[in-house]
Amino acid sequence: MKKLVPFKKDIAFDTNIAEINSISLEHEITNHEESLIAGKFIVSGDYKMTDTSSHLDNFEYELPFNINIDKKYNIDNAEIDISDFYYEVINSRILSVNIELSVDNIEEQEMAMEREEIETKEEETIEETLPEIPEEIETIEEEREGINVKSLFDGLDEDEAYTVYKIHIVTENDTIESIALDYEVTKEDLDEYNNLSEVKIGDKIIIPANEN
Repeated sequence: MKKLVPFKKDIAFDTNIAEINSISLEHEITNHEESLIAGKFIVSGDYKMTDTSSHLDNFEYELPFNINIDKKYNIDNAEIDISDFYYEVINSRILSVNIELSVDNIEEQEMAMEREEIETKEEETIEETLPEIPEEIETIEEEREGINVKSLFDGLDEDEAYTVYKIHIVTENDTIESIALDYEVTKEDLDEYNNLSEVKIGDKIIIPANEN
């Protein structure tokens, strides 16, 4: 998002102004945080005090400015520049300058927060690594072969203790629905043996035997 901020100032000279021979404009930013952008314009050049004079006198004036940006906008990455500048000699002692300041690359706070959240999630995804596989299931192969995992299910009824189960390691594209579909079981079947409230990449899902 870009905003244009107009600035007008009448500069009073100590001497007569017959003609502006040259003029330049620079700007410096002294504060750029939260909702405030502050700085100064530097107007300089040379001029003639009389129409017939061949002598040029120098001038330089500093014009401070403060720009208050609505707090709903984020200006951390704002780019400030001069987009337009013109001047006019009002009378023999007054030089009027008109400046248009461009404040670019600002965005609404909500959009900035969403962008930061997305970047944070991407970093967390990159940094995630699969946990070490416990000794009880070291023999699990990538083909998802059935294994006896009695040691993982202490407390089950004796009739169920030696049932063959499968273990699925959650990958990036998995959902509970897709896992259930792959193994031809229901979500309720999975919920009976797993805590499905916080499933993340690397978690191990117990797949009950399909008796069909």
